[in-house]
Amino acid sequence: MIRSFLTVSTGTLASRLLGFARDSMIAALLGTGAVADAFLAAFQLVNVVRRLLSEGALNAALIPAWLRVRDRDGEEAASAFAGRVLGTVSAALIAISIVIALVMPLIITVIAPGFLGSGTLDLAVANARLMLPYLAFAGPVTVLMGLLNAQGRFALTAFSPLLFNIALIAAIAMLLVWHADAGFAAWMLAATVGVAGLLQLLMLLSLRSARLATPLRISFNQEMRGFFAKAIPGMIASSGPQWLMVAGAIIASATPSAVSWLYFANRLIELPLGIVGVAMGTVLVPELTRAVRSGDRDAVAHAESRALELATGLALPATLGLIVLAEPIVRLLFEHGAFGADDSMATAHALMWLALGLPAHVLIKALSPAYYARSDTMTPLLATAKGFVVAIALAVVLGHVLGASGIAASIAAGAWSSAISLLRKGTSEFGFSVDAAARNRLPRIVLAAAAMGALLWLTTGLSPAEAHGLIRFIVLGVQIAAGIAVYGVLLQVLGAASWREAANVLKRPARTESEA
Repeated sequence: MIRSFLTVSTGTLASRLLGFARDSMIAALLGTGAVADAFLAAFQLVNVVRRLLSEGALNAALIPAWLRVRDRDGEEAASAFAGRVLGTVSAALIAISIVIALVMPLIITVIAPGFLGSGTLDLAVANARLMLPYLAFAGPVTVLMGLLNAQGRFALTAFSPLLFNIALIAAIAMLLVWHADAGFAAWMLAATVGVAGLLQLLMLLSLRSARLATPLRISFNQEMRGFFAKAIPGMIASSGPQWLMVAGAIIASATPSAVSWLYFANRLIELPLGIVGVAMGTVLVPELTRAVRSGDRDAVAHAESRALELATGLALPATLGLIVLAEPIVRLLFEHGAFGADDSMATAHALMWLALGLPAHVLIKALSPAYYARSDTMTPLLATAKGFVVAIALAVVLGHVLGASGIAASIAAGAWSSAISLLRKGTSEFGFSVDAAARNRLPRIVLAAAAMGALLWLTTGLSPAEAHGLIRFIVLGVQIAAGIAVYGVLLQVLGAASWREAANVLKRPARTESEA
């Protein structure tokens, strides 16, 4: 499981790093004015769709259903079932894309009511419509990736999202070279989003992954209706962080540039969240599904315990690092071209508040697979809905008082509300299994992370505000490297981790899907 986790995490890390490069270039190209707000509001809608469909979200329903059919009726029946899912999802998303295009002004008005009555609304609608082809391509891509995950083949699904960012970076580079007008540049980038989705689909098809879903059929029989009744709640719940950002954007749209500040701050949150959260959703669901279906309580406890250790061990130091180093990180990554010093300060303050919700987001990713493995997708959905309501209610108040920072704090509170709901419900219904090793290691992990955070705090101010970009890069790099080194040493000294043992585990031959 840890080897698969590292595979998915590595692919996600590579994709997120390319995403940072992409967003840094978008900031330089568009700045934070009306054009940027319109583009980013539309792009945020696409990001929600990406999380609804991809990055492990569909695993919540597809993997347990596919494994159940395969174990009961054999490989051929499982392939036929997958073919019906692939055909039906593809047809449904094409139809949905057409409907969304027709009602796009209403959708943008709902997610960004502050745009109403301004030219920004028209810009956002035009950009969102140009991005819609991505939705049609994302459906079959997601089904094929889910089938590969069900078989324990994680490498393809981990690295295929790189194509999305590569396509956008290439387009932005050309627009920067041409010194394109901001409005035209946003239009071209929006059109490129659909091309990026097509590239992902062509890559999977070239590897013959479609043979996992044959014959291709469109079906709305009872079997498919039952599948979608499980899939849709799970997909919505799995994209909880994006729904919370939508909640924030709804309130932020009334404040100039606030949508952009929140978007760029959230991009930094998505790096650790993607590395940990996406891997959790991708790897844990098949692992826990097998354990729950076999009735192996020890296997369930082992999977849940290691997931909680990994989540805490990666999310907590990332949270402290983002809070302490928020300003230098934002300045280094985004303060270029049209993105000024005031934008950096506002984005950094929003980042500090958003980072407080990062452990909650990761905890949700670690807890939700326990429900999905038991074919329960409604409980995570209800928890997500509760967090959304909490975020909206608080953002109305805090956004008025503190602006973008208040909205960011509301998003963090919404995440904690969802996490606590899942923890309480799971504890009362089936009990989360945390073994003795996890109970011993978790306090030590927290202590090591706290010491690392203290070190970073003591080194703040080493890079003067007027320092050259290269100096800021070197100082920040040294701070991060020192923090990681200290954290790693403390984990070893405190007995929370054994790096020699970890290396030996990774050297062992990988289990096949049938052995797993």
